Amino acid sequence: MWKRKGRKDRAPRPVPMELCDLCARVFPQDESVTGYVPDSSAVQAAQERFDGLRLITACSDGHFDVIKEGYTHRPFVEEELWAGKLTRVLAEGPPALSMDQLGCRTGLQEPQIRAAIAWHNERLREQQGTDP
Repeated sequence: MWKRKGRKDRAPRPVPMELCDLCARVFPQDESVTGYVPDSSAVQAAQERFDGLRLITACSDGHFDVIKEGYTHRPFVEEELWAGKLTRVLAEGPPALSMDQLGCRTGLQEPQIRAAIAWHNERLREQQGTDP
């Protein structure tokens, strides 16, 4: 005859945990406070519709408000977002694409693509200390 084991014989399921973006406290996922804030440096690998939005996670409403407030003072730079979209497309596929192909894959128009490249190149010059 078959015997069914009771729940007490099963190993407990691990509780999904989260990490506060402000204090780095680890806490159960069901206690998290999450939301999106505008951030032109945030380009999503899989969900393009969330490009320009950063998901933040906090352990409390107070910590969420502090993180959110920090992002309100950061400028949203369209060229930064466009450069991120270009980087994603070039990292996923062939490294050399025509302007039309870049436009089709990123949803950007040629002036936006050129502005993104110029913005990116300016950041590189700044990092290398070769800014004229």
